[in-house]
Amino acid sequence: MVEIIEVKEYDEKIIQIYTDGSRNEQGVGSQVAIFSVKELVTKRKYKPDNRCSNNEAEQLAIAKALEALQSANIEENSPRTAAIITDSRISLDSIKNVNNDSYLI
Repeated sequence: MVEIIEVKEYDEKIIQIYTDGSRNEQGVGSQVAIFSVKELVTKRKYKPDNRCSNNEAEQLAIAKALEALQSANIEENSPRTAAIITDSRISLDSIKNVNNDSYLI
């Protein structure tokens, strides 16, 4: 089950997933880093098409974070709750809006 809530602070015992996406004159990129009990579990970089916007790169990072979490090698006794830490307000608002009929990335 997936429950989406927004929090300002989180328990360090949960799985922490940091995401970021950006676009500049050099191109577009998305990154994901997953930590469990303060240990880096996986770090991944993605190179979206240069036609992607900054917001699409941010959304891609969140989508890829969820995929990476499923395949990450996280120990059985590790927490089962994950926090996605992102600086993309527009992505958070789109995900939280149950009436949003448009697709994210």
